[in-house]
Amino acid sequence: MMNSPQSDPHSPLHKIDDMDRKLITILNHNGRASYTDIAKEVGLSRVAVQMRVQALIENGTIERFACILNPAHLGITVSAFFNVDVEPRYLMQVADALGEEPEVTSLYHMSGPSKLHMHGLFLNHTDMENFLQNKLYRTEGVTGVDCQILIKRYKSRMGIRL
Repeated sequence: MMNSPQSDPHSPLHKIDDMDRKLITILNHNGRASYTDIAKEVGLSRVAVQMRVQALIENGTIERFACILNPAHLGITVSAFFNVDVEPRYLMQVADALGEEPEVTSLYHMSGPSKLHMHGLFLNHTDMENFLQNKLYRTEGVTGVDCQILIKRYKSRMGIRL
């Protein structure tokens, strides 16, 4: 018998229930919360919480757990956003190359004529200039770059809100 997309936990259409939403909200706020502490908060057993979280990981709802660092505390002083124009035939090649650069924190293909939107973190303006001159401008297929430096961050998404 074939499972419908809604009943198949590995389907991208898998629905999560209110308890899953509670667990995700807690983990999104504190990814280090113990199963025991979460269980007390939501009224389930530790084992039930562990099984639900494991199912959310296995079905791809939770992709990974991460440590979010404050760049300023690490001496990283420049946060910049780039719109990168690319010749259409080089789009995937450029995206793959930029995706490997350690300075690049996010990279998206945007609507419009072959644009990549990229965010990067740099120790200082000199490091950003070196990245532009020695990497970005020299990448085959890149036809233009628009750069904007972040002045102040008011909000940053760390996962989605349920």
